[in-house]
This record gives sequence, C-alpha cells and structure tokens, in this order.
Amino acid sequence: MEEGAKNTKAFHLAGIVPVAGQPLDFNFPWHDSLMPVGKNYLAVDRAVAECAAAGCETIWVVCHKGTQPLLRHRLGEWAIDPTTVDMGGPLPEEKIKKIPIFYVPIHPNDRRKRDCLGWSVLYGALSAYRISGTLSKWVIPDKYYAAFPYGAYPLDLIKAGRKKFSSKENFCLTFGSDSVKNGEYLGFTFGADDFKRCRDIIRTEGTNLWSNRKRLPLEKRYSAQHFSLDKVFEGVIIEGKIEIPWYYRVDSWQGYKQFLASPHGGELIKPKRMKYGEWNRIGCSDENP
Repeated sequence: MEEGAKNTKAFHLAGIVPVAGQPLDFNFPWHDSLMPVGKNYLAVDRAVAECAAAGCETIWVVCHKGTQPLLRHRLGEWAIDPTTVDMGGPLPEEKIKKIPIFYVPIHPNDRRKRDCLGWSVLYGALSAYRISGTLSKWVIPDKYYAAFPYGAYPLDLIKAGRKKFSSKENFCLTFGSDSVKNGEYLGFTFGADDFKRCRDIIRTEGTNLWSNRKRLPLEKRYSAQHFSLDKVFEGVIIEGKIEIPWYYRVDSWQGYKQFLASPHGGELIKPKRMKYGEWNRIGCSDENP
C-alpha cells in the first residue's frame, strides 16, 4: 500500500467500519453490531454516521459474507453528508452529498485465523486502496478513518473537527487518557505507513498452525484472531487529539446496561436524514425502477 495521489484540490478520506471480529457476549439471534444504542438507531448506524460526520468520501463496511445481506438491508448503498443538510432550509436532492457505502467480506483465508476487529480495519483499508486504484490513481485514499460500532459517544465534535481528519497528521478521539492506543473503541485516522507497521504486527507476532516444525496446541494456534486494538494499532503514530465529553463501551452486556442506565443513555439520536437508500439503476428513475 502506498500513499494516495497528491492532489492539492481533493483529499480522499476513506471511512472504515469494522464489523467482522470475534463475537461478543450478547448471544442474540442478530449480529452484535445491530444492538440498538438509541431509538431506531443501531450500533453500526452510529459508526456509519461517525464516518459521515468526519468527512469521509467513501465508507467501507468490513463484515463476514453471511452478515452482509442484513447490513446492506439496513444501511443501503449511501449515507448523507451531514454538512449538506445542516445549512438551514430545504435543499434540492441534487445538492445533497451522498457518500457511497461499500461492503467488504473478510477473505476466507483470514476466517478464524486473524480476523480480529483490528484486522478488519486493516483489511478494509487495503480493500479501499486496491479497489480505488483500479479506477484511478486520483481516487486512492489519502487517509483512513476507523469508526467502531462498539463505542458510544456524541458526534458533534467530530463534525466540527473534520478538517483535522482530512489532513496529513493522524488524529484520534480521546476520553481522558483513553483512546484506541489503549484498546478503546474511539475513532482515529491512519495512513499508508501506519498500515504497514500494523500489518507487520499481525504477520510477525501472530502464530500459525505450526511453529518450529511442531503442531501448536489448539489454544495457541492463530493467536492474531484474538489481538486487541492496542496491540494491532501500536504502530500508529498519533500527532493530534480531539477530546470528547463522554464515552461508553458497548461491547458486553454489562457495559451495554451501564450505558443505557447512564445520564447519557438517551442522548444518541439517529440523524434525521439517515435512511436506507440505493442508487438508481442505469437508465432508470425512482418513478420507473
């Protein structure tokens, strides 16, 4: 992976929403990322809305193949840039910026081997780089923004700081001393060089089936599938920070209950214009699909 094309007039910030990862302890019939964090507002909805608030030009949802149909049924093919609908007054449809959402299935060779949540972020960035590169060197992402479904926090400061995310420096969200650097589900940006360092951690420190010509016991095989976020993103160099007012982990039943019972449990509200949407097929309109 190389840095994106140096275009002084455009900056491609690609949003990565990691859904594929080790299962949590909810044990519901639906995927863990579909837990509600507000009225008609799911954890994966909030992560996609965070990418839109951060100024992402594209959003890449990384999931297992079996989960993709339900996620697409919920999220659709695009999200709305909140800055185009917050200027006051109604806007014509053609002036509302729609951010494409792409769904990336985890490679079969990674299943149950290194498909931790951190690897989902890296695989999403790699997919965004490769697919964009097949179209044009000018649309290769310059930077990547990771938004996790399992963190609950407001998006106001993220929208206010979107110029920082679309810059050469890496920024991360912090709550006190907490950030992704100590394993918390807080958004951050990273570039091509950071990707390479993080990928090397997965490759060099993760075990395989064999070691020194000996077959490893079950509990020691493919250790990378259990790597925590702080371990995977140890190689990310953070130059700037944005402090958020409150934050809760919703990656367990206990943490989920604490969030709902907290004073902020009712403060996450689904954006008004966030709805399912699809692009029209070529040659067709909404009236004649």
